[in-house]
Amino acid sequence: MSEPTKALSIMQPWAWLIVAGHKDVENRSWPTRFRGPVLIHAGKRFDFDPQEWDWPDIEQPCDFDLGGIVGEAEIVDCVSASRSRWFFGPYGFVIRNARPLPFRPCHGMLGFFTPDFSPPATRPAPLARQGALFS
Repeated sequence: MSEPTKALSIMQPWAWLIVAGHKDVENRSWPTRFRGPVLIHAGKRFDFDPQEWDWPDIEQPCDFDLGGIVGEAEIVDCVSASRSRWFFGPYGFVIRNARPLPFRPCHGMLGFFTPDFSPPATRPAPLARQGALFS
């Protein structure tokens, strides 16, 4: 798999399930023609309460990373039907070769995006109130 340049933001626990090798389809309301390597970005929110873990055959991790890149995978197809237990459509991005990566914080976006790993810009210090200027 070549070096990914695009990322896809996915809410937890779905992002973890993909990079841990359990989930082989990512459901979307829109189709894609994109094929190839993609970074998996874990959004800042959970899709549901982690207490509602519904997969007894998969051990739930203690922690989930949020708000950054957690792994990479390869999108090999986009389907409108699948026998995967993870598919509910209307479209499914078929995932292969998923693996975790060390966490890298960055902002996510809708759709495929190019992640920005630069540190956030610092804001200038507010002006101090001086004499008659602010009276």
